Amino acid sequence: MRWLLTMAILVSAVQAAGADDLPIDVYDLTGALQFDATNPTETARVWDHVHATATLQGIVNRDAPRLYVRFVRAGGRNVDDHWLDRLSEPGQWLDGRSRRAIPSIEELVNQHRQHIRGVVLYDPAVPATSNVASTIAGAEDLIAVRYDPAPDSMYHRLVLSGPQLPVVRRLLQEDGSSLFTGRGTIPGTDQPSTGSAKCDAYRWMQAHYLDTGKVDSAYAAYYLDAYWIDRGVRVLAAPNQHTLTNHDFFVARRGWFFDLHVWPDESPIDDPDQPHGTDLRTLEALLRSAWDQAGRDRMIHIGGFTPWAYKYTDHPGAGGKHPPVPTEWEYARIVSAYNALMDADAIGLAAMANASFWMHFPLKPSYPQPWVSHDQLRQRGYLTEDGRVDFRGRKFILFYVGDWDSAAWVQQQMPVVWDHPDRGKIPLMWSISPILERRAPHVLDYLRRTASPNDYFASANNGAGYLNPGMLQEPRVSGLPCGLDLWARHCQPLYDRWGLTVTGFVIDGFAPGLNDLGLDAYSRFSPNGIVPQKVPPSLLHGKMPVMRADYDLGDSASKAAATVAERVRVRQLPFSWFRAILKTPAWYVQVYETARSIDPDIHLLDAPTFFELYRIFLQNHPEAAAGQVPLTKP
Repeated sequence: MRWLLTMAILVSAVQAAGADDLPIDVYDLTGALQFDATNPTETARVWDHVHATATLQGIVNRDAPRLYVRFVRAGGRNVDDHWLDRLSEPGQWLDGRSRRAIPSIEELVNQHRQHIRGVVLYDPAVPATSNVASTIAGAEDLIAVRYDPAPDSMYHRLVLSGPQLPVVRRLLQEDGSSLFTGRGTIPGTDQPSTGSAKCDAYRWMQAHYLDTGKVDSAYAAYYLDAYWIDRGVRVLAAPNQHTLTNHDFFVARRGWFFDLHVWPDESPIDDPDQPHGTDLRTLEALLRSAWDQAGRDRMIHIGGFTPWAYKYTDHPGAGGKHPPVPTEWEYARIVSAYNALMDADAIGLAAMANASFWMHFPLKPSYPQPWVSHDQLRQRGYLTEDGRVDFRGRKFILFYVGDWDSAAWVQQQMPVVWDHPDRGKIPLMWSISPILERRAPHVLDYLRRTASPNDYFASANNGAGYLNPGMLQEPRVSGLPCGLDLWARHCQPLYDRWGLTVTGFVIDGFAPGLNDLGLDAYSRFSPNGIVPQKVPPSLLHGKMPVMRADYDLGDSASKAAATVAERVRVRQLPFSWFRAILKTPAWYVQVYETARSIDPDIHLLDAPTFFELYRIFLQNHPEAAAGQVPLTKP
């Protein structure tokens, strides 16, 4: 036994060292960004190529960073080249590691054949089987391939010729007809059909992979299915919004995939004949199974987002009657009831490649941030000698810099937003979810390495992941026990690593607001402040300052500045919080300068100063601390 243990340790050490010494295999997928969206043959080839590559990558990178793909473009650059080059600079993680270009998918398979058991073949007539295939890919180390016998198809290239991979799992009949029909009994189970081939496929997946523990149910992925090929792509032809490159991480983690509607009062555009609510009931069954397997002890991490531009909403071509934001909020309400959170890769900036590679990035044990002391506040002229806030007519404001609750968003946009030359000119509260360390640790580390004294970090909505905390409180629509303690235990180590003590925004959406137990939970990991939607304008919960979220800023900097000045004018409290999304530091500088030209008493603070002064103010004003001060002046 001791000899076996020693050999296992040596083998592991050799494998780890080998991964560092071997060149990085780089596969160029950028050709898949060019296609005719009106030609289903072209879009099918793009889909099949990217899907096979992403599932292969997740398998190959599971235990070491071996394979890197070039795909995502944003801000006028190839995002994948940008980060690979950044992390290859002198002294960085990949410094000295060579690269090897792989010319074809066949060669890529041959290069990594030892990691691959074969293929899971899915049904072109039932698009949902593409997500079932990604689930099986991770569970059984199989490449996901759509059945298509055409001579230039991925099936022909990888199964009928080339590497001639064996078909290990088949999600259609041997003769190519559909396995899932929406009639009779769900194949391989004793369950009656849901009346939907789409939902039958997911129920089959649940029975064979979630209920049996073959997947890690604490990792899930809400990404568009193969509906994209000939219908979805015509609604939005953006070349990377199929989000297939996002699959690699969840394949590596052996997670499960889905694409389901959340509203009970309509049938989805991709399955118009299903009984209303069938998608929703299927999603709830999957979430309950995931909770049974993992959700008692771990929060369920769901990558992806409602595919609002393609399905499920009233966006042109998406076929629904509910707007995108209410659909987001309903989705958040439902998944939160099962202890699930979002890593919200929303359409527009949804594409992310190489998370299975970056997940191996070595983070530091901690990234501390100092909090301000009362002595420092006195020295800076913010406190009187008797410890009260010294306003001197000043009206304090804070900028919430968001929305950084998606690994895809930070990887795509930080080269544009963070690397802007105006960063550091004024104090900004960069609000970034610490859960993103799982898929984009290299980005979060880069931000901390390059931060200026005016850059301070808080957590984005709604902590270490996007959920509705009110849905963790009992009674819950899922019937499950309270999830608040699990949420606090989930957030605490992530907040500790990143030196976070403020949650810059809490989206309550369609959920109940935080009750006393909910506020207690936040006070455990976010003691220096939270900003929810459904609370009084001001509140002191124990020692934790609570402020109701006020205005979102958008449009031009001049309009945003006018909004800031007007809200400051009418608000009763001399503290104001403003949120904006995907704005550059130059925009914030212009907003602040223009707002001060309207009202010179407006005074922008850094986050520690803002929240500490706000806490002191509440401690000295019992009515405000008790939530009894009206939002606006009479």
